[in-house]
Amino acid sequence: VRQPQLPRHAAGTQARLGAAAPRQPGAARWGTYQGALMSAAALRWPAEALWEAVVPLLPGFTVEVLPEIDSTNTELMRRARAGQCDPVLLVAEQQTAGKGRMGRPWRSAAGASLTFSLGLPLAPQDWSGLSLAVGVSVAESLQPTLPAAGSSTPRVALKWPNDLWLGGAQGDRKLGGILVETASFVGGASAGSPATAAHSGRYVVIGVGLNVLPQDAAGLSLPPGSLQEVEPGLDAPTALLRVVPPLVSMLQAFAQYGFAPLQPRFGLRDALAGRSVQLSDGTQGEAHGVGEDGALLVHTARGMQAVTSAEISVRPS
Repeated sequence: VRQPQLPRHAAGTQARLGAAAPRQPGAARWGTYQGALMSAAALRWPAEALWEAVVPLLPGFTVEVLPEIDSTNTELMRRARAGQCDPVLLVAEQQTAGKGRMGRPWRSAAGASLTFSLGLPLAPQDWSGLSLAVGVSVAESLQPTLPAAGSSTPRVALKWPNDLWLGGAQGDRKLGGILVETASFVGGASAGSPATAAHSGRYVVIGVGLNVLPQDAAGLSLPPGSLQEVEPGLDAPTALLRVVPPLVSMLQAFAQYGFAPLQPRFGLRDALAGRSVQLSDGTQGEAHGVGEDGALLVHTARGMQAVTSAEISVRPS
């Protein structure tokens, strides 16, 4: 069943058995399939509220919610390579082939996780630090004020370059992760600089995965944390509405000013600062925050080293 001919100003609901409904610019879309309609409806995704909040910033913006997909990032990258580069938020209740940094699998389950990807044209002066900037925005939306020292509420922290951690009496736990991918595109407006998008912009896909409910720690190198520990009762739809509009605003600011203005805010939540770390190449040292370009600063036996490679993994030693 699908509601056709939605007007551009309406953030209406569409559903189609067996596949997602065809895209209609300027409208929020609800994709579903047989057997999952009740599950999707029970979560009460705020598609219309999200569309109304974001479309003034991103004309042509759409919202799509699917009960299941292989990977929201993979899907938006497929579309980008096919020339579909409009701004879109794609939410999946469950991913069957979700992925994280360096191709690692990301688990998700309906109601227990929040997984979404935001795709939009972007033309920043400097791409350095984008994943860190996304982390700052997401963390601040989920926990605007850091808990006082000694509080029983865990602290939403940022682990370079793209993880959200919970820190507190129970030790470090992974709350979520960020995956940023880009694709070339021809023409179109950019969230940061419409006039130059066709020359210097790319289509960026920002994937975010968050644990909403407590997760099974079996087989994981770092115990998982959950949003319920930060705010009991917080569900995936509510978290999505809190996170996405500020994220879009942050991306537009990043396109103009880069990561440097966000460096101090990252520092407030830096999970590695002052800790002994070991790089994947065996180098050991002490983390000393991040530079204005988002590089991790590690003091090693050879002096201060700026770590920028996305292929280097950093763990507390």
